[in-house]
Amino acid sequence: MRKIIVLYCLIMASVVYSQNTMSVSSPDGELILNVLVKSGQPVYSVTYKGGIVLEDSPLGLITNAGDFTANMNFVSSATAKVEENYNQTKIKQSQVSYKANALNCVFSNAKEQKIAVLFQVSNNNIAFRYEIPSWGDTKVCVVTEEKTGFSFPSSTTTFLSPMMRPMTGFARTAPSYESGYEADLPLDKATSSEGYVFPGLFHLGDKAWVLLSETGVSSLYTGSHLSKFKDGLFTVEYPNPKQNNGFGSSGAQISLPGVTPWRTITVGETLKPIVETTIPFDVVKPLYKPSQEYKTGRGSWSWIVWQDNSMNYDVQVKYIDLAAAMKFEYILIDAWWDERIGYEKMKELIQYAKSKNVEVFLWYNSNGTANDAFQTPLNKMNTTIARKNEMKWLKEAGVKGLKVDFFGGDKQETMKLYEDILSDANDYGLMIIFHGTTLPRGWEKMYPNFVGSEAVLASEMLIFSQDVREKEAYFASLHPFIRNAVGSMEFGGVLLNKFLNKGNQKGQERLTTDAFQLATAVLFQNPVQMFGLTPNNLQDVPAFELDFLKTVPTTWDETVFIDGYPGKYTVIARRNNQKWCVAGVNAEKAAKVLKLKLPILAGQTINIYNDKVDKETYTTSVKVSKKGDLTITIQPNGGFVLTN
Repeated sequence: MRKIIVLYCLIMASVVYSQNTMSVSSPDGELILNVLVKSGQPVYSVTYKGGIVLEDSPLGLITNAGDFTANMNFVSSATAKVEENYNQTKIKQSQVSYKANALNCVFSNAKEQKIAVLFQVSNNNIAFRYEIPSWGDTKVCVVTEEKTGFSFPSSTTTFLSPMMRPMTGFARTAPSYESGYEADLPLDKATSSEGYVFPGLFHLGDKAWVLLSETGVSSLYTGSHLSKFKDGLFTVEYPNPKQNNGFGSSGAQISLPGVTPWRTITVGETLKPIVETTIPFDVVKPLYKPSQEYKTGRGSWSWIVWQDNSMNYDVQVKYIDLAAAMKFEYILIDAWWDERIGYEKMKELIQYAKSKNVEVFLWYNSNGTANDAFQTPLNKMNTTIARKNEMKWLKEAGVKGLKVDFFGGDKQETMKLYEDILSDANDYGLMIIFHGTTLPRGWEKMYPNFVGSEAVLASEMLIFSQDVREKEAYFASLHPFIRNAVGSMEFGGVLLNKFLNKGNQKGQERLTTDAFQLATAVLFQNPVQMFGLTPNNLQDVPAFELDFLKTVPTTWDETVFIDGYPGKYTVIARRNNQKWCVAGVNAEKAAKVLKLKLPILAGQTINIYNDKVDKETYTTSVKVSKKGDLTITIQPNGGFVLTN
């Protein structure tokens, strides 16, 4: 049951804000946001527990109907209390209670056109958006530029992933949010010409951690990202006009009154509020009702290790049998299935899978015009008529979900394509995973059949790149604090072959331990997980590892930060019903001894999966002290999992 309470009280500035400064604080009073007009420019600043988080930072939009960045005047403000209790089974926490104090500030420009900024401040989180009224006869506008900025103290360090240059990479499919991260760099080193993707993590020394992102992006707006560091701040930047092969505006066309997406700021003295935040979902609403109950779970996936040559009927039978043996709910059948298996034989394959209690996801190319991606099925998802015809067949054939790949960027044109695919798929009872894609921005709550996006340097690059294999633990130690903190992440992991190819004898050697791989099944949150197991793993992997994967959940009722530092190590706990899974990985070059505080497991005898000094993975039982203390050693490129 959802409960929403919003109470507004108009307060005129001349009565309450004699110095033209407006303030709003979190319910616990520790996070404070101030707003004022400074030399005709609206600005805001943020403090946390008395320390400066953001210095005066600009606000404002430029539209084709008016400029709201200069010569601005404060008009009025209103305060509110916002409360919502909601259930969401596809994110890191299933029961959420959101409480915030709101401040709505109205400004006018030199032409006396008004614009508002709505701020909502909850404990550890700020969300704000622009609200644009109609101006006389003007009922539509194009927002061409946004001046929202973030001015951090000079000692801040950054954890950022560069935005990829448009129309580069494989088949000119970039940007696809598949760059690595640079950790703990000074502000003045953040000089990527294309800027940086959301989310971005910032460390203010012993004062605070800050995570910046955006949420609530639908077909009604463009996606955005962070600019490079310039003139002392980062700004919100709209897509490079060259994205999507140069087609479509880089700004947003909106009807009036209209709103922008939310910009979000999560602040914590430790990393706990960063890992546990639900702000991407707190401020958005479902856009339609689910046409049916959608079932999450795990799946097998031949392409990730066995690649294109696996796309034939006989190999897919082997992977269906693998899924059945592992008690997985799904199989993902990837590119070229339409040509190499065919529609009629696919119907037979789907029925065979059903006989094994395994359901089917099928891969599709999103492309028709955005890039040169050539894998088929092609030209089936990019137009309404073709998409509905295809989805009608998919429903009749018994397919349960699609993985749609190779999108063109963050322009509004592409955001509309995402939404159209999701909305049409819901009509036909289909779940959707996006690949080669942008960051999901609140989509788990907005679109009930959305079950994950890649938007990360994911498992496929472990197959293709020695550099990524060498940095696997490093990136894994970052994701819970950045990418996976704001949205589901379909990584496609848990690779248990010693060599990441079909022969499993030589070639792309995996450099992380089996315990590390098991840990990522918990660390990487996504409601539908396609794992990288291969049929030979049923014989060449220890039975206790397979037994763990047969029961590991993919949905969670609670997520708790335990310990870690981005780029070095991380320990996260997740709960499904009464089952706790605590997982950790070590990205450093030496073994790490951790003294963990685990009150959630105090006094319990638990199972532990860990690595010996020689990197051999083992399992045993251990009792946690009554105080919840447990000492554990993580090997370099290793990991561990605890379960009760």
